[in-house]
Amino acid sequence: MKGSVNSIETFGLLDGPGIRTVIFLNGCKLRCLYCHNPETWIMQNLNYTAEEIANIVIKNKPYFTNGGGVTFSGGEPLLQSEFIIEVCKLLKKENVHIALDTSGCGNGNYDELLKYIDLVILDIKATEEEEYKYITGRDMSLFNEFKNKIIEFNKKVWIRQVIVPNINDDKRHMDLLREYVKQFTNLEKIELLPYHTSGVTKYEKLNIPYKLKDITDMDKNKCDELYNYLKES
Repeated sequence: MKGSVNSIETFGLLDGPGIRTVIFLNGCKLRCLYCHNPETWIMQNLNYTAEEIANIVIKNKPYFTNGGGVTFSGGEPLLQSEFIIEVCKLLKKENVHIALDTSGCGNGNYDELLKYIDLVILDIKATEEEEYKYITGRDMSLFNEFKNKIIEFNKKVWIRQVIVPNINDDKRHMDLLREYVKQFTNLEKIELLPYHTSGVTKYEKLNIPYKLKDITDMDKNKCDELYNYLKES
């Protein structure tokens, strides 16, 4: 079995605990306003076998300190669940910690995949249907299907949300997020990620209009203030 892999990061520090190998997979059903990886939207050539990816990860295993391991990201990794399952089967023989960095919008049938996942890093675009559709271009049905599965399986979860000026950078949205995450039974942490414009040049190269061209980078200090409010209220 082969998968469509966009890139591989061998010493990732931001996509789960410890030092990690991050596998960025191609394909995504969402078209988020602030996406900084438009080059991963389209499923491209099948370029790696499950064995090849597993071997790359296992070679890096000596560096997996402080709970490190592998993270499947994207794009949207849930669009290649069968491929990930085959890789996971090989990695679990080596006791590798496996994380899934996802927006929760795949093709369904998640029971088998979640048996192998140690940590879900879940990107919550919005908690309300109308705003979710505005940000992503889709309704919440696919997201809700996956969300309900990780709750059912009681998976460890990190919640992430990108904070964008003039869209969700206020206390009302923090109140919504605080209430929303109460449904997760095994929540370990919440991360607020400041919106940035570093991906704009990719849109220019791909000749894709960038929808937030008038929005500046999110002020990190304000983002920290919102995080403190989220945690303390």
